[in-house]
Amino acid sequence: MHLEVFTPTALLVDIAAAKVVAEGAEGFFALLPRHIDVAAALPPGLLVYVTAAGKERYLGIDEGVLIKRGADVRVSVLDAFESDDLTSLRAEVADRFQRLDEHQRAARTALARLEAGAIRHVLEVAR
Repeated sequence: MHLEVFTPTALLVDIAAAKVVAEGAEGFFALLPRHIDVAAALPPGLLVYVTAAGKERYLGIDEGVLIKRGADVRVSVLDAFESDDLTSLRAEVADRFQRLDEHQRAARTALARLEAGAIRHVLEVAR
């Protein structure tokens, strides 16, 4: 199979892979070269692939989409990073993407305050 992993700014992985293991909404699943075509939403978590040479590689990924069509597997995610250490990878995924959620929550709160202030101002002017 040919595996490509994209983020919004880069092509992170472009390699021949013998196997791809990803985590979907229903749990982990594996893709092999002769499996049927599939599309899956990916939550933040792990993506593991085995190179054609038999080496296992690990990616921590933010949410995204995986599409397998024929021999091509394309993964598009918001953010991703590689690691050789599987034991620390899951903790790093949780830490990195949880921090991102906290920043997004703060931004939404600030935007809601601005909107509420604008609505109050419009109501005051209308009186």
